[in-house]
Amino acid sequence: MSKRLVALFAALAVLALIVAGCGSSGGSTETTSSLTKAEFVKKGNAICAKGNEEIEEGFEEFRKEQGFSKKKEPSKAQLEEAVETVVIPKIRKEIESIRALGPPDEEAEAVVDAAEEALEKGEENPSLLTQEESKSPFAKVNKLSREYGLTKCGEEEG
Repeated sequence: MSKRLVALFAALAVLALIVAGCGSSGGSTETTSSLTKAEFVKKGNAICAKGNEEIEEGFEEFRKEQGFSKKKEPSKAQLEEAVETVVIPKIRKEIESIRALGPPDEEAEAVVDAAEEALEKGEENPSLLTQEESKSPFAKVNKLSREYGLTKCGEEEG
């Protein structure tokens, strides 16, 4: 897989994993967080590492189903389809989960808000999510994630 493609899916994974970062609330339906920032960051980074792998595995499965080679980059249409079928549904569910859990502070709230904005832009125009990270709607999310301490969530590939 090319470095650009890996970076693209890593950027997409960032959002997916930020949202899942807090894990589940253990059955609680409370919307306020009982997690400290340290707990949020620790759980978020663990989930992000796992989620990065899951998105890459999902893309690999998509690649095999579509029959395109690892040596040749997929077409723009194939990338957009991968974003629509592999990435966006996963991200949407994760954003809902973390929003229900409740970020532990305003900074974490800003990360989730930025993730929601990036997802909306991606849903409206999936081609935006096939751009290099610096031009992606996820660029702000990645920056905020790294600043917050979610280094696995804001990890840059390449």
